[in-house]
Parts: sequence; C-alpha cells; structure tokens
Amino acid sequence: MTDIDIEVRVNGRARRHRVPPRLTLADYLREICGLTGTHLGCEHGVCGACTVLLDGQAVRGCLVLAVQADGAEVTTVEGIASPDGHLSPVQAAFRDCHGLQCGFCTPGFITSVTAFLQESPDPSDAEIREALSGNVCRCTGYQGIVKAVRTAAESIAKESA
Repeated sequence: MTDIDIEVRVNGRARRHRVPPRLTLADYLREICGLTGTHLGCEHGVCGACTVLLDGQAVRGCLVLAVQADGAEVTTVEGIASPDGHLSPVQAAFRDCHGLQCGFCTPGFITSVTAFLQESPDPSDAEIREALSGNVCRCTGYQGIVKAVRTAAESIAKESA
C-alpha cells in the first residue's frame, strides 16, 4: 500500500509525515513523534492505556488510524500540563490523591478524565465510576482514582469561579 501524507497538530505543534495507511495513532505518536507517554496495553481498545484526545474527545489510540487524525488536534498526556510545566488540575489531583501506583495506566486515565471533566464539570460518584469504566488499573483499587477525579473537579470549579 502507498503511504499517505498527513498533517496533525500534536500538543499544539504542527506535524507533517508520510505514514502507512494502517499505522495506528498510538504507534504514530510513539514511534514517529517520539511521545512515549501514550502507553500500549491490550491493543484492542479495552484497557484505555492508549487514550488520547482527538479534537478534545477521548479516543483509544490503538483503534484510530493515524490517517484518520489528518487535520485534527491530538493531545497526549505530554500536552495536558501547561506549556510552562505546571501540572493540570487532573494531573495534580492524581498526584495528591495517590491516584496512581505503577503508573502504566495513568496517561490513559489523565486524558480520559480531562475530557470527562470538560463535559461533566460537577459529576456524581456514580458518573465518575461510569466515566472510568473504560480504563483499567491493576494496582490501585480505584479509590484514589475516584478521589482524584472528585478533587480535580473541585479544583477546576474553584479556578472557574
């Protein structure tokens, strides 16, 4: 198959590459862009470790082809913090609430929660648990993660007030 030219904004930076048509977005980000914060777990869209934001929506990077992101804005975990390096409210809450242990699943949770809180700024615990259902963590038991989401929502609300 013939490679395809794509133009994508990744973490605010314009990128142009020629890619194989079947290259996944996750592999594009890791192998071509050198952004290894997007982790690959199951490569079937089940674990959520490869979650990135595509035009602000959380998607599984292993299920989206790089060519499908042509013309889009992609945000990885590396692009969630502010340009000056300050952690986002979601990142800070995960750190402060011990919402991570080994850290493998954390990038997927951070991007998923970032998108979720943009859509649902004042979620109930049930809504938080439902939103987290697409991400798998094998270490934490989820209590710290749920607390981190609540804390991040409160922090974002205070910043907006």
